[in-house]
Amino acid sequence: MVDATKDIRNSTDPDIAGSYNAMQRAGKAAVDLAIQTNTAIVTSINGKVVRITAAELVKQRQVNS
Repeated sequence: MVDATKDIRNSTDPDIAGSYNAMQRAGKAAVDLAIQTNTAIVTSINGKVVRITAAELVKQRQVNS
């Protein structure tokens, strides 16, 4: 069984450690595309499937910047 609480950024394998940043970039690109195309994204938050509209994504960006 794999311990899901380990931070992959601390992996001794550089490919695994580097994949964290790649996933962050992919997530940002997905949000960018959803905003540009006025579509929603579907994600998991605290184990629950959630649909976030483009308008909500824009609001979140404004709050976080």
